[in-house]
Amino acid sequence: MAGIAASDTDVVALLMRQHGDIRNLFDEVERTSGDERRDAFRRLVRLLAVHETAEEEVVRPFTRSYVPGGEQVVEDRLNEEREAKELLSRLDGMDTDDPKFLPELLALRLDVMAHARAEERYEFNHIRRHADQGRLASMASALKAAEAMAPTRPHPGTESAARNLALGPLAALVDRTRDAVRKAMGKDG
Repeated sequence: MAGIAASDTDVVALLMRQHGDIRNLFDEVERTSGDERRDAFRRLVRLLAVHETAEEEVVRPFTRSYVPGGEQVVEDRLNEEREAKELLSRLDGMDTDDPKFLPELLALRLDVMAHARAEERYEFNHIRRHADQGRLASMASALKAAEAMAPTRPHPGTESAARNLALGPLAALVDRTRDAVRKAMGKDG
């Protein structure tokens, strides 16, 4: 199979790594409190936003076009994402120290992890089967461009306007991610 260097040119390996990063961030949010929890939750929200945007721009079009039954596979994943986004939106409006936060976070985690398992089973295996090395590399490049849009640490000043990230900055992050992915795909495609 692919080695570490090759995983950089394999979109499936990168997506699987992001799924691991998402799991780790859920762990971090659950085991921390106060400012640490708020910071970890911000990073989780950013990674989820960038990951889902990249999948919508890079993975879903490929699945629709090249995977047998791809239209239904995509529809199922989009339905899962809608449910998770609704939960995330509720959580984003809460204080991370609210007693209701952790039970809601657990519900989100269960949805997100079920979605990740479905992607791995019904989508990623088919991508490997139906994409040549050039396509895997081009999709990986677009995914890395999206990843670059998600800072791992909050930028100074982003937390001062409001304790919770407002929809505006999150929507702007999604738009910048989408633009970066499209630019990368245009260069590589």
